Order: sequence, then structure tokens, then C-alpha cells
Amino acid sequence: MAVESHSATPEAADGDQAPSHHPPAPCDELFDVSTTVDPGYIISLIRKLLPPDGKNSNKSDHASKEAVLTGVGESDGMETADYCGQQCQRVRNDQCEAVNGADSKLWEESGCILWDLSATRTHAEFMVENLVLEVLLANFTVLNSDRVKEICLGIIGNLACHDLPRKQIISTKGLVEMIVYQLVSDDTPCLCEVCRVITLGLQGTDCVTWAEALQSENILTRLLWIIENALNPLLIERSVQFLLAIIESPQEVVSILLPSLIKLGLPNLLIKLLDFELGILMKERVTERYSVLEIILSTIEALSVIDDHSQELSSSKELVRLLCTLIKLPDKFEVANCCVSAAVLIANILSDAVDVALELSTASSALWTVLASILAKVEESEMMMSSLHKYVSLLVNNSDHIEDSLLDSQSVESHANMEPSISSFKPSAKTITLRKIINMLSYWTAAREENLDDGEDPNHEVEPIRECKENKENVHRLLECCRKYVQL
Repeated sequence: MAVESHSATPEAADGDQAPSHHPPAPCDELFDVSTTVDPGYIISLIRKLLPPDGKNSNKSDHASKEAVLTGVGESDGMETADYCGQQCQRVRNDQCEAVNGADSKLWEESGCILWDLSATRTHAEFMVENLVLEVLLANFTVLNSDRVKEICLGIIGNLACHDLPRKQIISTKGLVEMIVYQLVSDDTPCLCEVCRVITLGLQGTDCVTWAEALQSENILTRLLWIIENALNPLLIERSVQFLLAIIESPQEVVSILLPSLIKLGLPNLLIKLLDFELGILMKERVTERYSVLEIILSTIEALSVIDDHSQELSSSKELVRLLCTLIKLPDKFEVANCCVSAAVLIANILSDAVDVALELSTASSALWTVLASILAKVEESEMMMSSLHKYVSLLVNNSDHIEDSLLDSQSVESHANMEPSISSFKPSAKTITLRKIINMLSYWTAAREENLDDGEDPNHEVEPIRECKENKENVHRLLECCRKYVQL
């Protein structure tokens, strides 16, 4: 594709220089960059995103944004956000040229192409070098369109996946604050993207900058309101991932944000979300909601290990009831990871509240009953090795959780004055499960060794799944652990 010739600065149709709030056009005389797309084409797309003139809109929008972030204005955070949003809209309607018709379609097509291209590191770095972030910031300031905001945030989200562009996002004055301000939006796709961008920011090396931009109680109140009132599964998932990113951030970020979130009712909100998702799971099986349930449990689990804030969860009888309900659900192999998270949560609760051991002993038994019923369907000697790998991978990846559950079951039995050894005439569900795990791991190990001895390609079906860290040592460790508890 031929490189289109452009002047150094964008000019209006009448020959006047472009508005001063626009960033200068990037230089396209030299392209010392390795991309799979013509650099001139990328620059032409960036130029097509330049917004129309919007005199004074930058100042007015900035003032409204500051009111939301600092809490100036109404005493209630939600009312302040609504008020400022109305003021912003009034300013834009009065002073900004609307983009519609053919111009709107051209802008959207160009933005979507850049959204796709920004997923590649070399393209992303080239885009940032050529002022795409300044152009996107100008669009936030001038254009009043949910679709425009969604596309801008989508591009920024992809840029944030790469180290250099993510640092440039921080360096672009006013951009982080403008992104955070988009939480006042009522548009679901826009909120999905802004949650994704901030989550990526909190997972980066400049996470403290993002935390400082988020620390206003009004903004945190708005975040919790979005999570509590969202109906779209993707928005629920991404907004809870936002919370998880905060909880799993370095201590400096946790200290800035978590105390306020706890004060605003975060633990109770997470329990309500768990209750809601379990209610759906018990009525119907909606595949797209499994990941929502899993991220909620992961967030509760992460919060349960923070010493200063775990007590509110461990003292919740409602949480214990919900965890027991999840574990007791029959025929739920598709949410097996959720059951594992529930077991870990029970272990964490036991460490904080030993007095609930008797109550949780039935849940522990139920967990092993569920696992026993799932593994009973596995006939390792009659299935393809690739299928067996899936079970072995699941077991090995969760070996720490299995070991913890075994330790906790001993603790529960001890507190309940029960005999910790497995010596009853009728094997317990735990014994049945452990024996099945032993058989599966032993069969897998023998089959793997036999195929390797026969000279079969080790990268064929029997090769361990590297992403799951499944290897001989891990399998052997889990195998020995199960044998130990069966022999107790």
C-alpha cells in the first residue's frame, strides 16, 4: 500500500490551521519501524480520528471531572457524578460540533481498525510514538458519544497490554484521570472497556498512579454501585476483576484503596454477588456465567487471606452457607474449579474461626462426595490419553488445594472429636476419591513411561501440558500425598 503524503500539521478545509487543542500531526517522512502494516496507513487512521473543534470544552470538562474525583459539589458521590455528567453534556451540546452521518461512520471504521492493530506490540508502539494517545484524549474531551468512548478505551486497553505504551499512558498528562472519569458512564460496553483498562493499569508497574487516581470515595462508591447493579455478565466479570486487581496489588495500592472499599461494604457486596450467581446456577446452567462465579470466588478468596480484612468474611454465616451449598451441588463438573475455590475458602475461614469446624465438617464431606461422583465416571484404562490428561492436569494444578483440604479435614475431624484415621468398614467418600486419584495418576505415569521407552514422540499425546506445570515431579508429589492419607 502506497504511503499517502500529508503535511506537517492538519489543516481545515478553508486553509486555516487546525484548532489548538488538537495534537500536532505525526511526521511521516521516515518510518524506521518493523510492522506488518504500512506505517503510513496507520498514521492516516490516526489522523482520521482527529475530533472537530470544541473551543473551551477542555476547560469545562476538566472542571466537571475534578468535581467527581475530589468530591467537590454534592455530598453524595452518585449525585455528584450525575450532576457533573449533566454539566459536561450541556457544555458539549452547546459548544461542540457533532460528528454524524458519513463522518461518524468513517471515524468508527478507522477506530475499530486501530483497535485491532493495537493488539500487536510493534503496531502499538508505533501508534503511541505517533501521538495516538493525544488524539484519543482529545476525543474524550470533545466528542459526546458512547461509541466513541468505547472505541477509544478499547484501543487504550490493547495499548496497556504492552510495556512501553502502558508507560506512555501514564506519561500523557490528564489521560489516567480522564479514563477513571469514564466510570460515570451509563453505557455497558463503555464500562466494560474502562474496567479492563484500569485493571491492566493496576497490574502494571505504575499501579500506584492508578490507585491515586481512584482513591476518591465518590469514584469507589461508583465502582461498587456498578458491580451491584450490573446485569450484563461481561460487565460483572470485568468489574469484579477490577476489584481483584486492587486486592492483589502491591501493599502500597492496597493501603490506598482497600480500607475505603471495606468501609463502603465490599465484603457484603461480594457475598451478595455470590448468592445471586449461585441462585442462577441452581436454576439453570448458563455457560457464560461460570467465569463470573469463578472470578467472584477468586476475589473473596484473595480478600480472605488479607489479615486486616479477613475477619469480616470468616465471621459471615451467610458466606459459610453459600460455600456449603456450592460444594453440595451434584453433577457440577463444569464448575469444578469453583468447588476447589470454595474448599480453599473454607480452609481460610477455619484458620480465622476454628469454632465453625463442626458446622463445616459436613461441607468437607460433601466436597469429597462431589469429587467421588465426578471421578467415578472416569475409566482411565478405556479413555484416550489426551482425555486423561485433562483430568490429570486439573488434579495436579490443584494439588496444593487438595493437600490443604486434606489437612483441613483432619483439623475438622480433630475439633469434632472424630477419629482422624480412615478405618470404617464402609469407605468414606474421601477414601474413595483418594484411591481413584491414585489409580489415575499411577496409570498415567506408567503409560507415559511405556510410550517414552518405546521411542514415541514425547510431544505426542502423552507429553505433559507445560502451561499447567504438569510434570513427573508434581504428579509424584500428589501421588505420594494421596497414598499417605489413605494409609492413615
